[in-house]
Formats: sequence, structure tokens, C-alpha cells
Amino acid sequence: MAMNTEKNSYTVIFAAVMVVIVGTILAFLSSSLSGKIDENKRLEKQQNILYAMGVNENEGEGSVSFVPTEKVAGEFSKYIKEQLIIEGDKITKDDQAYLIDLKKQATAAKNGEVRKLPLFIGDKDGKTFYIIPMRGKGLWDAIWGFVALDDQMVVQGVYFDHAGETPGLGANIKQRYFMDDFAGETILDGTKYAGIAVAKGNNDPLNEIKDDNEVDALAGATITGNGVSAMISESVNLYKDYLETIRVK
Repeated sequence: MAMNTEKNSYTVIFAAVMVVIVGTILAFLSSSLSGKIDENKRLEKQQNILYAMGVNENEGEGSVSFVPTEKVAGEFSKYIKEQLIIEGDKITKDDQAYLIDLKKQATAAKNGEVRKLPLFIGDKDGKTFYIIPMRGKGLWDAIWGFVALDDQMVVQGVYFDHAGETPGLGANIKQRYFMDDFAGETILDGTKYAGIAVAKGNNDPLNEIKDDNEVDALAGATITGNGVSAMISESVNLYKDYLETIRVK
């Protein structure tokens, strides 16, 4: 009886030690992976911002090709000349502005706080780009992206992504053929910051008309397209006070 009791005690102790060891290992792995995930997100944001301003490795009419991970930090420093944070009438420079969480800032604004709006100023081939981050709602989940403008409010490029849109339908917002349609479009309708609508039946399937504030819709993805339209319109209007200061009239 005493032997069984002693054996049970050893079993309990062994189990407790194993719990501690496993917990320590899992905590270590979690900490290590968290750092890696954060680094991947940082590099991905830099790739997306650069993509919107045309710094990528696209060839011909193929698929999306980003600046490689091992090169992106250097290219980001090379092409992004300033990062700004706009808070009401206050504008500050901050080289970590690209890490601002737009979702958290939207929540802060709903709670009556001043929203922090990051904006990136890039230079490529002697041309200045003003890159605005965006976040909206698709059919199933969040959508987001970046739009690069010149000083006449003409789109120079965009990048879109999503959390869970339908493959082959709404998920196609991140396909190159769709994103390429936005280049050359204006976000202005007269003096109004109208954005760009993803429109069904706009009678411009080749997207040759660049002053109609529209691109052709994706087949079978009306709600996602509407989400993109709303996202662009709402985003550029958040920045319109700043954009008015740099717009060539």
C-alpha cells in the first residue's frame, strides 16, 4: 500500500514537471513566432505601399510580383521619403507611421478621440507620390489597401487585399488585372473628392475613360466591389484637407 502511494506521488510530481517543461517550451515558441509574425507583417506592409506606387517586379501582364522580402527594407528607405501622421490640424513626421493600425484608429474615432492618419510620400523617377492607406468591409470580412496619387489627384497605382472574400469572385480584388484598371483614374469629380466606384455596366470594359470616377466591376462580386468603392471614397475624404494643400489646381 505504501509502495503504491509512493509510486502515485512520483507520478504526480513527474506530471507536474512535464507540465512546466511543456509550458515553458510553448511560451518560448510563442514568443519566438510572435517576433517572426510581427516582422513578416512589417515587411508585407512595406511591400504593399511600394507596390501601390509602382515599385515592384511585375513583368508584362502577368501576376502580382512584389519587391522580394530580402530587398524590401532597402527599397522602402530608398523610395519613401517621408512618413506623416495627420491628427486633425497637426502633422508630424514619423518613420514608424506605416505601423499604425487603421482598425484601432477607426475605433478611437468612434470613441471621440482624434484619429491618427498615416500618409506616405514617395519619389520615383523624379515624380512625387502621395500614398494613402485604406480599410473597409467586403462581403465576408475586412478589405484594405493603398492608393497612390499625384498632386493632381490622379491615381498612379493601388494595392488591395482581403481577409476572406470568395475565391474567384470577390477575392479577385487583389488580382493584377483589376488593380491595374485604377491607374490614371481621378478621385475628383469637379471639386468633390468622389473616389472611384467599382461599377457594373459602365460601358467602358477596357477602362479607357479616365475621368468618370469608375472602373468595371468584377463579375459575381457586387458586394465586394461596393466595399472597395466605399473604402476609397471614405479614405480619400479623411485626407481631403491635407490633399487640398498639395493639389495642383
